[in-house]
Amino acid sequence: MKVSVLVGVLCAGLLTACAVHDIPDEDLSFNVQQRWAMLPVLNYSGEPRAGERAEAMIGTLLQIKGIHKLSMYPNMVSDDGLPELNERVRLKQAISWAKSQGFIYGFSGTINEWRYKSGLDAEPAVGFTLQLIEIRTGNVIWSSSGARSGWGRESLSGNAQKVLRNLVDSIPFQNSQG
Repeated sequence: MKVSVLVGVLCAGLLTACAVHDIPDEDLSFNVQQRWAMLPVLNYSGEPRAGERAEAMIGTLLQIKGIHKLSMYPNMVSDDGLPELNERVRLKQAISWAKSQGFIYGFSGTINEWRYKSGLDAEPAVGFTLQLIEIRTGNVIWSSSGARSGWGRESLSGNAQKVLRNLVDSIPFQNSQG
């Protein structure tokens, strides 16, 4: 009996050791009825277009949470007419756009890891920071981060979805009209 309990505790510890989530414990609340903007997710991973993939996943998760007034930022171009490649400049331009459009809150974040690890099993590994920005001030008013390394049979996007769902679920939303 003692051996089976010990084995169960060890297995549970191994399964949860693959994920890390840092979620703030603050007394905040955000109204889902407000106008929300999806801002760029800055891609600090080596995977091209991972930010756009994360933005799509976050947008879906926010819709599920009841945020139906969510708009995507427009494509940003630099002074020479080419797409803006500087991640921070893109974010600054998107916040300016959201302010001019009267949005209350915006979602942004960073991707720190989005890859398959090298090795026999090629485990998927993802790492994110999700930020809620007050558009009027440009200040980050809520932030959380999480990471996960999955098993070799799991998909990268599936692991990303799990981490992002956990982060979005931790946002203190309220559903009141206003």
